[in-house]
Amino acid sequence: MFKIWVTAGLLSLHLIQRLLFPYFWEDLKYLLRVVKYGLTVEVYRLRGKVSTVLDRFVKLAERQPNKPFILYEGDVYTYRDVDRRSNRVAQVFLKQGVLKKGDTVALLMSNEPDFIHLWFGLAKLGCVVAFLNFNIRARSLLHSIQSCEPKLLIVGAVYNGVLDCTLKDIQVWVMTKDPTLPGVITILDKLEAASEDPVPVKLRSVNSLKSSVLYIFTSGTTGLPKAAVISHMQVLKGAAGLWAFGATPADVVYITLPLYHSAASLLGIGGCIELGATCVLRKKFSASQFWSDCKKYNVTTIQYIGELCRYLCKQPKEGEKDHKVRLAVGNGVRSDVWREFLDRFGDIKMCEFYGATEGNICFMNHTGKIGSVGRSNFFYKLFFPFDLIKYDFQKEEPIRNEHGWCESVKKGDAGLLISKVNSKNPFFGYAGNKKHTEKKLLSDVFKKGDLYFNTGDLMVQDQENFLYFWDRTGDTFRWKGENVATTEVSDIIGMLDFIQEANVYGVPVPGHEGKVGMASVILKPNKSLDFQRIYEQVVTYLPSYACPLFLRFQETMELTGTFKQQKFQLVREGFDPSVISDPLYYLDHSKKTYVLLTKEYHGQILSGQVKL
Repeated sequence: MFKIWVTAGLLSLHLIQRLLFPYFWEDLKYLLRVVKYGLTVEVYRLRGKVSTVLDRFVKLAERQPNKPFILYEGDVYTYRDVDRRSNRVAQVFLKQGVLKKGDTVALLMSNEPDFIHLWFGLAKLGCVVAFLNFNIRARSLLHSIQSCEPKLLIVGAVYNGVLDCTLKDIQVWVMTKDPTLPGVITILDKLEAASEDPVPVKLRSVNSLKSSVLYIFTSGTTGLPKAAVISHMQVLKGAAGLWAFGATPADVVYITLPLYHSAASLLGIGGCIELGATCVLRKKFSASQFWSDCKKYNVTTIQYIGELCRYLCKQPKEGEKDHKVRLAVGNGVRSDVWREFLDRFGDIKMCEFYGATEGNICFMNHTGKIGSVGRSNFFYKLFFPFDLIKYDFQKEEPIRNEHGWCESVKKGDAGLLISKVNSKNPFFGYAGNKKHTEKKLLSDVFKKGDLYFNTGDLMVQDQENFLYFWDRTGDTFRWKGENVATTEVSDIIGMLDFIQEANVYGVPVPGHEGKVGMASVILKPNKSLDFQRIYEQVVTYLPSYACPLFLRFQETMELTGTFKQQKFQLVREGFDPSVISDPLYYLDHSKKTYVLLTKEYHGQILSGQVKL
């Protein structure tokens, strides 16, 4: 009888736990993994051993030299191969005497093994490496280079000749054997003659995990790209992502995202190093080749963004469950696409996460709840304090009460995500202009002297403490997996001599991730619109994802009470010609101009007949 009572009691406790705390064990398991990793890093620090991701890689090259690290276009690069090639890179620049520990080197390259060889080789010299976005051009590219103040600029062979190599005080090195421009210095010929011996360890050694190791560019919420300062601590945290989601050394990780993104470089490459795993690197994402690559290389883990999943779901159905993929790690996928993806491609654990490149807060959806970016609980907020606060959409700023304090939103309401800045969760800011760093911080939020990082993102937390991304604030929106800074687009359009003012914003399109670019323009007096010139201007000076797909011609521009351009109402009105009386136009690449947006064409866009 006693055994029956005990059994019944245990079953009752289990039932109560499932009803009141349904995610208890999953939360506990995930939290223990996070704490374990943090304690390991802390123990190393207390022992005076600051161990970086690069140190981990060097040890792996000794421990498993013949294990494939990178698979690329049919070629295999083992851990030893990558270690030796990166040693050659370090030896070249050491011999040339052009770099010293702490110098910054800017890297403009596509996805290829030499991106990683250069990154690691320069890191072995103690240099800070800046990952440049190879899609940007003209003013944005020049601004990015100048903002991180590099000693050298290294350009991939495919970009040879793209740059004006008269940059002040910056040497330009090109990944070729023969220079095609005067003044550039070639690398490949020097790599062939360089030694594979390792450079002195003291060059890469650091005294603190808070020291800078990378610059990764982000448009943030305003203006031109900003060089986010990435510390060794942030690299370690990023590299732990795959492990935290349950990846193992036996996994093969497929990376199609650009390496200049933190998701691909820190989570992808760094994650493989943390595990001692293999990565399949592709120069560029291809929806038609995606699953054939997964089968060919026995891929078990993929990285995604929302658009990538949507593209895959649009592909013709053909043997799509014939693969070994078990984990998908990424962010930005809509709930409907998430469900369709699982239905079509099989039992894959979707590991959605949230994290800004420069931010000090990260959420991971360890339970697999569809649509959520993660889940909070008492213990998580203890280690990583954050809040969702009330936000004024008209004034585009946090709401403060009569006492001057911010207020938290109720569960179910959208609020601005802010994360407390302290010694355990620091914010390292941006290189260059200190004002950019200061603008991302909120002080005196709940009490005098407190300090929070403003993510610029609006979130919703439900009754079960699951978090959902809602929207972005400020002068930015996301399209094709990239952040678009509206002020940059406005400036490019405003350079045209017939444009008085341009107001750029993002509008949602049914069936698409993010928002598509739209520009409301006002003409100068006695001038007429030249749609062909607008087309030429945007495609010449902007990356393809930043070109506005829609134009709206207005006679006057509405302003807010603080004399900022009014975007809120424009975003709500969208691009529907049956609702908007102003003339609307869309970008037509086939005609290389903007043409009138008709109700019929608008309907074709909504029904998915038109590819955006």
